[in-house]
Amino acid sequence: MSAGKRLTHFDATGAAHMVGVGGKPETARVGVASGVVRMAPATARAVRGGKLGKGDVLGIARVAGIQAAKRTPEWIPLCHPLRLTGVEIDLRVVGAEVRITATVSAFDRSGVEMEALAAVAAAALTVYDMCKAIDRGMVIADLQLEEKRGGKSGVWTRQDAPVGNRGRRRVKRRGST
Repeated sequence: MSAGKRLTHFDATGAAHMVGVGGKPETARVGVASGVVRMAPATARAVRGGKLGKGDVLGIARVAGIQAAKRTPEWIPLCHPLRLTGVEIDLRVVGAEVRITATVSAFDRSGVEMEALAAVAAAALTVYDMCKAIDRGMVIADLQLEEKRGGKSGVWTRQDAPVGNRGRRRVKRRGST
């Protein structure tokens, strides 16, 4: 943790608490997250071709991601319920993986990073659930925040980094939007 930063979900005594946001201004906020489901090439071909008995894997995963974004406070105990204004889930079969990106927007007092991450997680879990009958060896990986915009801290964007350097992220910060 860098100097001057602190974990906001703990009070002075170290007890967990929900951060008070009542005094913060409502602003437009956006969170973008991504993740991937790695699978056998035959599984990816079946997903791409819509040849799984359970139905349209990508379409159902998209709906699961939207639903998860809307219900994030039920998953994550200290998240605030937010008035979401949009949720977009992009799922693409690329090679032997499904790449997932969620973009969540709101006009509220708290950011939507957790909603975007929850959306990707739920979409990935749905892909796994729908494909597990033919490929239990799938791997859900690289669940990460790509960008956040809005609020006092402004814009944060993940910079491209080699896979081995994911723990040492370079961050670009700009002024508030």
